[in-house]
Amino acid sequence: MGHWGIDPPDTPPTERALRPGSPAWWFTSRATGRITVAQFPNVPLLVFLGAVVAGRLLDHHHQISRVLADVATGAIVLWALDEILRGVNPWRRLLGAVVLGLSIRTLLLR
Repeated sequence: MGHWGIDPPDTPPTERALRPGSPAWWFTSRATGRITVAQFPNVPLLVFLGAVVAGRLLDHHHQISRVLADVATGAIVLWALDEILRGVNPWRRLLGAVVLGLSIRTLLLR
């Protein structure tokens, strides 16, 4: 099986010849040189998931449910901005931009 057009893992990421647009370019972490599609959730993503789950367990007409929905929206917007600004590869930055766009759309349609 090929290695997606990148150098062996022992080559520092700064020396890699990543072709723009190639799968390796999209998914290779610029910090570690490893393929990174997903990572362990960070604090904003954990807050988002917790607020969504807690909100689903409550009656949708309850005031706390509405507050949790706002907390979830704020957390996912923070997560998206963090990915856009500090994402480890173009895939993560694009994912952040898509999630931010969908979040803004959702806020405008409320």
